[in-house]
Parts: sequence; structure tokens; C-alpha cells
Amino acid sequence: MTRLSVNINKIATIRNARGGTNPNLVQVALDCERFGAQGITVHPRPDERHIRYQDVLDLHEVVTTEFNIEGNPDQRFIELVKRVKPAQVTLVPDAPDAITSNAGWDTIRHADHLRQLIDTFKADGIRVSIFVDADERMVDGAKAVGTDRIELYTEPYATHYAADREAAVAPFVRAARRAQEAGLGLNAGHDLSLDNLRFFAERVPALLEVSIGHALICDALYFGLENTIQLYRRCLE
Repeated sequence: MTRLSVNINKIATIRNARGGTNPNLVQVALDCERFGAQGITVHPRPDERHIRYQDVLDLHEVVTTEFNIEGNPDQRFIELVKRVKPAQVTLVPDAPDAITSNAGWDTIRHADHLRQLIDTFKADGIRVSIFVDADERMVDGAKAVGTDRIELYTEPYATHYAADREAAVAPFVRAARRAQEAGLGLNAGHDLSLDNLRFFAERVPALLEVSIGHALICDALYFGLENTIQLYRRCLE
């Protein structure tokens, strides 16, 4: 069964809009776990506009499911991850001013850089996943640099799902099969939702984990957080 990791960045965004501790990020993470989340994902950015670096340290003390820290591996990020030693680090090539992640790594062009990063994290016993587009060449490049997993960037799938879902999912199926052949674990994330998640999970082979934040928190405004997490879990069963 594909595991659901809840990205709680949007909870931090709401908190930061007014300052203070409401909503309490740590309590929300604990509630997500209690409601059925099988992992907690955070994506600290240099400007700390949502997740703060202190949040990561606080969450590390209490999260009992899989803790996944994703982000662009600048020096501060590297030091944070090495200090926390989460179950998984996901390397994402987003620019500091990016609103959200919008592309995967070119695993061929950045092979040396990625290999060095992966070796650094794996030396501390941290599983490494790298964010890639649904391109078989990028999957091959990911295998070559020694990562444990890849996370497929699914925004193109979500964008084209309504027009032709079979065509939208096809490159992801091919990339997933290439990952299987290479012995890479497979994650996915970005713009997955209650509308498109079940079809994706049914079509894409050997999908280990999805990381979902924005859509899940939006749905929770209407359905409640506990019910929403259960709805997403059912899409993955």
C-alpha cells in the first residue's frame, strides 16, 4: 500500500500570518498522525515564510511516523538535516524566491553535486530521495548518483488530468517502470488531490509514498482534518 505523508507547510503559513502559535504546528502534526497520516513532511525555505528551522527541531522531538524534510540543499539546509537525521531527506532544486517547487533535478547536469550530497546524507544513515521530472533519462541519472529513491514531480499530471487522464499519467508510468528496473524506490508529489490521486496510484507501479499538503489542507477546510486524511488514505488502498 502507498503511504500518505502530510505536508504541513500550509499550517505554518496560517500561523505565520498572525504570529504566535495558533494553529500550533506541533499539535497539528501529532493530530495528523493520530488521524492516520503515515508520515509528516516539511519544506523549510531560506526566508522561513512557512516552516521555520526551529519548527523542524521541535517536530523532530515528537513525530513518531516517518519524518521527511525536503528542500533545496544549501548549507543551512544540509546542517539542519544532519542535525535532525530524519528518516528521509528529499532534495528539491527550487529557487529561494519560488512560490512552490516547479521542476525536478537535471540528474545528468548536476550529477557530481547530487552524488556528493547523497553520500553526505547516507553517511548519517538518512534515506535520500531526489525530486525529478517524469523523464526516463532523469531516472537513469538518479540511479547513477546513488540515491535511494526518487520523487516524481506530478504537477504536469495534475494539470492535464481533466483533459486526458491516460495521456497525463503515461510518462509517469514509464518513469516508474524505469525506476523499478533500476532498483529505486518511488515517491510522488505536487498537486495530487482527491480528484486525481486514486487514478495515479492505480496506474503507477510500485508507488511507495505520496507527499500531499496544499490540496489536503484546502479539503480539510470543508471536510475536517481527520475525515480528509481518511479520504486520502482510501484513495491509496
